[in-house]
Amino acid sequence: MLRLIRVQDVFLESLNRLSETTPSFDDLNLAEPLRRALHRQGYTTPTPIQAEAIPVVMDRKDVLGCAQTGTGKTAAFALPILHQLCPPPSQGKPRKHQPALRALILAPTRELAAQIHESFKEYGHYTKLKTAVIFGGVSQHPQVKALINGVDILIATPGRLMDLYEQGAVGLDHIETFVLDEADRMLDMGFIKDIRRILTYMPKQRQNLLFSATMPKPIRELADAILVDPVSIQVAPQTSSAAETVKQFVCLVENSKKSDLLSHLLHTVSVSRAIVFTRTKIRADRLTRSLKRLNVEAEAIHSDKSQQARTRALSRFKRGDLHVLVASDIAARGVDVDDISHVFNFDMPGDSETYVHRIGRTGRAGLEGTAITFVSEADEKQLRAIERLLGNPIEEMYHPYDKPTFTPQPKGTGKGSGKGRRKPQKKRAAHPFKKNEARKAIAEVGEETSEKPNNQRRKKNVTKKPKGGKKPNTFGNQSTNPKKKPKNNKRRRPPRQD
Repeated sequence: MLRLIRVQDVFLESLNRLSETTPSFDDLNLAEPLRRALHRQGYTTPTPIQAEAIPVVMDRKDVLGCAQTGTGKTAAFALPILHQLCPPPSQGKPRKHQPALRALILAPTRELAAQIHESFKEYGHYTKLKTAVIFGGVSQHPQVKALINGVDILIATPGRLMDLYEQGAVGLDHIETFVLDEADRMLDMGFIKDIRRILTYMPKQRQNLLFSATMPKPIRELADAILVDPVSIQVAPQTSSAAETVKQFVCLVENSKKSDLLSHLLHTVSVSRAIVFTRTKIRADRLTRSLKRLNVEAEAIHSDKSQQARTRALSRFKRGDLHVLVASDIAARGVDVDDISHVFNFDMPGDSETYVHRIGRTGRAGLEGTAITFVSEADEKQLRAIERLLGNPIEEMYHPYDKPTFTPQPKGTGKGSGKGRRKPQKKRAAHPFKKNEARKAIAEVGEETSEKPNNQRRKKNVTKKPKGGKKPNTFGNQSTNPKKKPKNNKRRRPPRQD
């Protein structure tokens, strides 16, 4: 009997440990209005980063979070911030004074800032807290009006925040919590100096939360300067492994055939919603026009597009009216759609970490996704670097536009070195010829000319004397006889010196 009790105790302890490892939102002691909003949206179980970060942020500790996109990072800081600022239940009457700005969230792009703002509005639906978002590319008058009316939480991009602060439209004297989201993208876009200036405008005694998908050296240095005894939360390994739900393929193709290959895949593969990544904004526009000529409905989003055009394209993409979105790396950071079926790397990313960012747009929320990367001969080195980061080679996909100059090679070790991939054969250039080939070609032409009969050889271009005894009209009125000086070839008098 004693043995049975012990077994039962062990079983109950295991159940308790299991429940502790996978808590529900009700177990996080969030404010009642926040729990109502979560139940309204159908959220019951937090993601790993939410389960780890929410209690820490509620204890007003600094956080250094390393998490990829699609992990629920926004709710990980939005819910505890709303909980801290939410008035207690005893304070039932609405406040009469204008609220002071108490929480600031910085985002690198307009789309991401708007997305975070929507999340705060959804989670704080049953609270009396006011939120606002400011970013460039649109008129600042509605944003200034919202700030004048008073806000509790502000989501902003660094550039527009600096402009409005210098105009005196926003004050940062009462900031209690500061969030720096997508810090690695802030670094890529050159916002680090602006962020350091913004930090000087806020009180030194505040809570700081820094989130980044990667942790390069400049970000670690920035974190050391901002955070005070931070709690490090790392959901995914820092080596940036891709999600297991994403199937990855590479297509070896010439640059001139990439558009045709993309159109072929979009028409033959079951693509419900896809993002196509290009390296530059110009290539995004060119590819969009090319796809439209091939009867593929596509739109491009990047920083040169107006905010209205970007918002319209994103709305169509989220509704399902638009199936293909061509984007640059930075603009795609604000695309928050869970059911993206395919990601196409039309251009290889500049670094391996960006590759992980790109393919992280698909295979989210437990859904399966596919990432297809177009690789030309010039991209082989970068492909090997990506495979080393992932730890294994990426499977190759054959297609009608496969390069004929690629030949199978013996398989390598399979450790991600990329040595087992088909290597391109060196093509002979059509022109200019190699020196030996050029000399040989010239010699053959000379032999053919010397072997022609006399009557087929090219005759000398001899100017015939026209009838009537007149001399031929030569260029410059010069005689055909080189020894004879032309007429009227008098010496010109030198110019006067006075």
